Amino acid sequence: MFVLDTNVISETFKPRPDPGVAVWMDSSLANRSYVTAMTKAELLVGLANMPDGKRKAALHSVIRAFFTTWLRTPVLAFGDREAEIYAEIVPHRRSLGHPVSEFDAQIAAVARSRGFAIVTRNIVDFADCGVEIVNPWETA
Repeated sequence: MFVLDTNVISETFKPRPDPGVAVWMDSSLANRSYVTAMTKAELLVGLANMPDGKRKAALHSVIRAFFTTWLRTPVLAFGDREAEIYAEIVPHRRSLGHPVSEFDAQIAAVARSRGFAIVTRNIVDFADCGVEIVNPWETA
């Protein structure tokens, strides 16, 4: 099973997404993919910060379609177990001299609590978080 990072989902919204990402998302692997509540929040905040207009309206439709049509799995929440794992990840990364953002640590905690891999381009952001990382940009 997989947790999709925000950059993977955003890539699919482009007129010409990276071929590796497109192939990965079209494969059967995508049927076993999940999104965290933090990733959904990142997408919605990005949308809310855009100026009103045709581009924002179009992207709003695409994001809604992603969550109502393409995604066949529930959005994963951050709960008690994830909070415990988060409290392990953040100081561990800091001790290595590689602090991690709150969102990325939360996403990693959600994935780790379930034994899921994270699909992302941002390998460094999730290194040393105790999760497997898949980079679809490198599969083409």
